[in-house]
Amino acid sequence: VQLVESGGGLVQPGGSLRLSCAASGFTVRMYAMSWVRQAPGKGVEWVSSILGGKNRTAYASSVEGRFTISRDNAKNTLYLQMNSLKPDDTGVYYCARCWISCPRTGWGQGTQVTVSS
Repeated sequence: VQLVESGGGLVQPGGSLRLSCAASGFTVRMYAMSWVRQAPGKGVEWVSSILGGKNRTAYASSVEGRFTISRDNAKNTLYLQMNSLKPDDTGVYYCARCWISCPRTGWGQGTQVTVSS
């Protein structure tokens, strides 16, 4: 099982980014998948999850209405579309195979998102 995140970068407040998580060794559509993040000097924060086999999604209140989680089954890839970004969204973003409560095992290397003017 391997997860490889990409798509992070530096963006101004109000901007957008789309993160990708390429999976190998399993089929993403069959599992619940999540995005979590860790800001500098802070703990891990759950961001969003999508159920396997269904389109049911869940979002942290801090990102509800701004972020959208999705997956491309043909590419076996998970995405996180992030709009109206705020400085508080800064951190390293990880994808994980879990539903909301995500133990820190099997995560990818993460992708850095920095929101700053």
